[in-house]
Amino acid sequence: MAEKKEDEEGVENALRVAKGCVIFCEAVAIYGVIVAIILQTKLESVPASNIYAPESLRAGYAIFASGIIVGFANLVCGLCVGIIGSSCALSDAQNSSLFVKILVIEIFGSALGLFGVIVGIIMSAQATWPAGTA
Repeated sequence: MAEKKEDEEGVENALRVAKGCVIFCEAVAIYGVIVAIILQTKLESVPASNIYAPESLRAGYAIFASGIIVGFANLVCGLCVGIIGSSCALSDAQNSSLFVKILVIEIFGSALGLFGVIVGIIMSAQATWPAGTA
């Protein structure tokens, strides 16, 4: 009977920690939505005469690279948050004093996504379209 009670406590603790991990996962999704909106506002139509102008190519590649960098940074951030969150839930179920220590590590992992957003915003600022676009 005592074993069953310990198992139930471990499950309850794991569920409590899992609720906290959902917040970190949602933050990664919000980073992607924010950058997608920023990049959408940067898009402009280019007349046929300026399609291959160096300024047009530079702006297009800057927007593309910004999206790719944010996407890969958020992918790595999501993997990191998922793996560390799983470990946090399991270790907290066994020893509750480890929760804060592992949570700090998880915050460092989620900072990777924030760094990707910062780099993406800086790169998208380089996207300037040539004058005379519609």
